[in-house]
Amino acid sequence: MIPDFFVGIVPPGLPNPAALVLVSGGAEILGGLGMLWRRSRRAAGVGLVALLIAVFPANVQMLLMARAGDVPAWTELLLWLRLPFQAVIIAWVWLVTRPARPEAAQGRDA
Repeated sequence: MIPDFFVGIVPPGLPNPAALVLVSGGAEILGGLGMLWRRSRRAAGVGLVALLIAVFPANVQMLLMARAGDVPAWTELLLWLRLPFQAVIIAWVWLVTRPARPEAAQGRDA
């Protein structure tokens, strides 16, 4: 919806930031849609984990830009906290897209 913002946080040196933003946005939409159906959920999870890893440098770039600019301390703090939180999001996506273990499914039925 706001590609200019995302183009602005693509780390310098990466080719064609606008295309990277379009591709990553499309992958995010497809991954989200893939989560809706059980048959595609596992593949969507793998794709979303790969996407979250691929966009991590943009999170670092956003922090670097904030530190170079004049931003409130709370903004910089949130950007610092976002970095380790990316690992939490990756783990969450991975866990919710794995098939349920048979013993776990039996425990839910009891």
